[in-house]
Amino acid sequence: MLLYLTDKYDKENKISFDHDSDEYWETVEWIVWMQSGLGPMQGQANHFYRYAPEKIQYGIDRYQTETKRLYQVLNDRLEQQEKAGQGLWLVGNKFTIADIASFSWVNWGAWAGIETKPFPAIEKWMEVINARPTVQKAVNIPDEFKLKGIMASKEKSEQYAKEASAWVMKGQEADQKKHA
Repeated sequence: MLLYLTDKYDKENKISFDHDSDEYWETVEWIVWMQSGLGPMQGQANHFYRYAPEKIQYGIDRYQTETKRLYQVLNDRLEQQEKAGQGLWLVGNKFTIADIASFSWVNWGAWAGIETKPFPAIEKWMEVINARPTVQKAVNIPDEFKLKGIMASKEKSEQYAKEASAWVMKGQEADQKKHA
C-alpha cells in the first residue's frame, strides 16, 4: 500500500526514489522489513503487554525482546547512514516513506513497553522526525491523539489499557463466534 501511494502521488520523489535507482529498492527492503518484522513483533509485544486478559510473561518477554533486537537493527542502520554522510535516514539522504513506515511503530514503542533510550541513533531520528511540522499535523488527524498524554501517567495508562483490552477481547470473542 505504501509503495502504491508513493508511486501514485509522489511523482516528484519527495519521499521516494525513481524505480530505476538503487535507493528505490533499498526503500522496498526497509518497508518489507517493517511489514514482516517490526510491525508484527511490536504489535504482539503491545498485545501481550497491554491487552491480553491475563499476563503471560513468556509472551511479553518474547515479543519485547524481538522488538528490541529489531530496534537494534534500525539503530545500526541509522548510525551507518550518519557515518556515511547520509544523515539520519534509512535510505539516501532524505526523509522517505521507509522512515515514515518505521517511525509509525517506533513512535509508540513505549506503549508496548519498549524504550528508545538504549538506541541513541533512534532517539535522534525520532527527535528530527517529530520536529517536522507535517508530522505534528499528521499525528493529530482526524483529532488530537491523546495517548501521549495518557502515557505520562501510570494510572491513566493502566485505565486506558484496561478499557482497550475489554474492547479487544470483545472483538476477539465476536470473531471467534463468527469463524467457529
